[in-house]
Amino acid sequence: MSDFLEKQARASGFFGGNAPFIEALYEDFLKDPASVPEDWRRHFESLPPVGGLEREQPDVSHREIRTNLAHLTASSASRQAPAFNATAAERQAKVLRLINAYRVRGHQNADLDPLKLHDIIPLPELQPSYYGFSEADLDETFNTGSLFAPERLPLREILEIVQTVYTGKVGSEYMHITSTEEKRWIQQRLEGYRARPELSDEDRRWLLHMITAAEGIEKYMHARFVGQKRFSLEGGETLIPLLDELIVRAGRDQAEEVVIGMAHRGRLNVLANILAKPPREIFQEFEGVRPEHPDRGILSSGDVKYHKGFSVDLETPHGPIHVTLGFNPSHLEIINPVIMGSVRARQQRYHDVNGDKIIPVVIHGDAAIAGQGVNQETFNMSQARGFGVGGTVHIVINNQIGFTTSNLLDSRSTHYCTDIAKMVQAPIFHVNGDDPEAVIFVTRLAFDYRMRFHKDVVIDLVCYRRQGHNEADEPAVTQPVMYRKIRNHPPVRALYAERLIAEGVVTPEAVQKEVEDIRNEFEKGNCVGRTALCDLDGRIHVDWKRFQGVSWDTPVDTRVDPDRIAALAGQIFTPPQDFPLHPRLARILEDRQQMAQGTRLMDWGFAEIMAYACLLDRGYPVRLSGQDARRGTFFHRHAMWRNQETGESYMPLQHLHPNQPNCVIIDSVLSEEAVLAFEYGYASAEPDGLTIWEAQFGDFANGAQVVIDQFITSAGAKWGLYCGLTLFLPHGYEGQGPEHSSARPERYLQLCAEHNIQVCVPTTPAQIFHLLMRQVIRPFRHPLIVFTPKSLLRSPLATSPLESLSTGQFETVIDEVDPLDKEKVRQLILCTGKVYYDLLQARRSRGIEDVAIVRLEQLYPFPWEAYRQVIDSYPAVEKYVWCQEEPQNQGYWDQIKHRFHASLDPRKPLIYCGRPSAAAPATGYFRVHQEEQEKLVDDALTGYADPSMNRRG
Repeated sequence: MSDFLEKQARASGFFGGNAPFIEALYEDFLKDPASVPEDWRRHFESLPPVGGLEREQPDVSHREIRTNLAHLTASSASRQAPAFNATAAERQAKVLRLINAYRVRGHQNADLDPLKLHDIIPLPELQPSYYGFSEADLDETFNTGSLFAPERLPLREILEIVQTVYTGKVGSEYMHITSTEEKRWIQQRLEGYRARPELSDEDRRWLLHMITAAEGIEKYMHARFVGQKRFSLEGGETLIPLLDELIVRAGRDQAEEVVIGMAHRGRLNVLANILAKPPREIFQEFEGVRPEHPDRGILSSGDVKYHKGFSVDLETPHGPIHVTLGFNPSHLEIINPVIMGSVRARQQRYHDVNGDKIIPVVIHGDAAIAGQGVNQETFNMSQARGFGVGGTVHIVINNQIGFTTSNLLDSRSTHYCTDIAKMVQAPIFHVNGDDPEAVIFVTRLAFDYRMRFHKDVVIDLVCYRRQGHNEADEPAVTQPVMYRKIRNHPPVRALYAERLIAEGVVTPEAVQKEVEDIRNEFEKGNCVGRTALCDLDGRIHVDWKRFQGVSWDTPVDTRVDPDRIAALAGQIFTPPQDFPLHPRLARILEDRQQMAQGTRLMDWGFAEIMAYACLLDRGYPVRLSGQDARRGTFFHRHAMWRNQETGESYMPLQHLHPNQPNCVIIDSVLSEEAVLAFEYGYASAEPDGLTIWEAQFGDFANGAQVVIDQFITSAGAKWGLYCGLTLFLPHGYEGQGPEHSSARPERYLQLCAEHNIQVCVPTTPAQIFHLLMRQVIRPFRHPLIVFTPKSLLRSPLATSPLESLSTGQFETVIDEVDPLDKEKVRQLILCTGKVYYDLLQARRSRGIEDVAIVRLEQLYPFPWEAYRQVIDSYPAVEKYVWCQEEPQNQGYWDQIKHRFHASLDPRKPLIYCGRPSAAAPATGYFRVHQEEQEKLVDDALTGYADPSMNRRG
């Protein structure tokens, strides 16, 4: 700014003659606060809020509002208010009801569908005649109430405003929100700006450019790769400028990262035009040639091109911003909670408490957001402690069809596909995808709402799908009427170009040249969107290279100094002063204090909590979630204590020392799929901590099988991704019926290959301590599946001495513990888990000395070296037995017997002792359970090969 303007600004110039100067200065401030002198900046920032609300975001100009209001005020200033009487009051009330009707139901009459597949049926509540007004009454002046407009206007002008705002190309649903502040904020933005953005000619030309790029790459791929699947975005091209605007707006607000989750529809377009992935790389993927990835050793299978993710630093007008697109399988919406978890981890890394730095964006399909239950679970987590991310911007690519289903009677039971979002009172903005400027307005509104209120918000981009479900599909077979309209409907680029040409913003020649230029750039394999940046300093990135090429059996020291154990135990098992505990918890802590002193053997709960304390003490963050995880389903963990008088909570692990890393142990919502997906996403973005998801019972993970199959066990092979997530799956047969016995270990072992996951069944407190320490300290980041005990949590047999935390390590195989003479052992029982203690007790009670019992504590990766060392130490063995509690067709046997056949002497029999094959995991009758358990233990100790086991039904 010039010296003259600075002097003017410092002067006491708030008089009428300086109004134009002040307005111009204020406009400069709105565009860039730093462009005006500090005195003026402080003054503008201190301006009182409008209508009791916060002042708008700095880049939102008020010029258009002021012009509109000045015009409307001038046109109505000469009108006199009618005399106030009962009739006038009643008529005034009806006008206010009319305004409210548009706010509540106007979206139902909005012009949202580009194809106009269904006629809009006018709602009576939106007609003046419904309230008794005639054509002659439209010129009568009324108070506008809470409408963001001049105080008094003719009914005709009031009607024009609400129709423009609520029944134009934008349909707004927000009156279901209970917060008056939020509703008034939205009304101010909608009504004050008449649901239109303020765009310069340059902005509009860029908008046309992005739409042209979106259309251009689809046409290029369609012509070059005929008939190949790409899941085209054609018909929904305005998604690209929508995302571009979100990223620019995030940069304006000094966000560090935008993290995007989406299914396959339009993914290639987003990769090229938003994330600046070189189109040449995308085109090469159409050839189906397996690329070389020397730096990503775990990537073996790869994946189809429209499932892949990408990340990049992009240049925006407000500075660089990191943008990530998550990898996603064909399970569509399953990526959404994964993205939430990833965002939560990134926010923690940036100490982003409010969610201002890391912005999640999720792109849905219209059929999928309504049809897939993981969305309900994810919405339900959005404001929950431990899972909130400061609000998510949800975008629906609403192409009005799901594969071949378009009839609403088949696809959902709600009016809109977005009605699910109302459960969290998220505002929903429907917008006609053929009006790019309306799309930009809604984008700004939605993003600013998210940043202002840190809640979820939904943009319903109503568009269509020009091609079939994939490019080899013929959609007219099932949707002839819809596709007849689509074939005759001009694309959005042509419509918007025609509009800008008519308004003199561009010329026909310039439009055609841009189409040709963009196609030429795609021919060269170049990007035409925002510029990608390289080697950007100052950003907090995760270094995954240190985990490449590391073997699961890399040596690691998990021992902890005895003095440190004693000091930490004293901190975490001693309640604060004047903090009354429940008597049962008080007794547990007394026992744990004795364990800390070494006068009592450790139980599982003590060792587990000590592992968390030792990791936190070494600088590793800890996160554990699950249903009832803080107390523990089996009343064993007690990571959080409750003051029995005030209800106040206290988590001792959060009070080790002032600079300790984050510790979150949280009771999750009653969900498996979304919560496990969230924790997977969290662990995939936070390699330097211990992240655990605990099932209430192990088989509850059945409800999250998609996460296990498509992410946890296969993401490394498909996408080269590392993740150190740990799953606690309580497992063991105690007569609690089919649904509370088996964690289905056979399913996890079936998925094991290429060292993709680790499957362990620790049976002692010392084992769980060293296993958890190993999972974090060792530079090996693969998921860990732990089948944890239930009855063993307090078993006097399943204990460990305190010194084992300072002297031991995790043992993948545990040899016989009783002093048997190995030269006299004639039978060797191999087993894992709780059944070991049943076998041990029975053998001891019978005084058997020629049968040894060996525990496999790690089933995968199979510990060949430790296993062979133990097996070879029994030279006189004549028979081998595999004993398990689970039915023969379940559990471990079918997934592990090939390892025994390959390693044991084939001349010596290997027999199975356990339950016979069964359709259900366990019996529901306790007496039957006991009889079965006694029989399998007896068969194992006697080496009886039950012939009925050969008939597996």
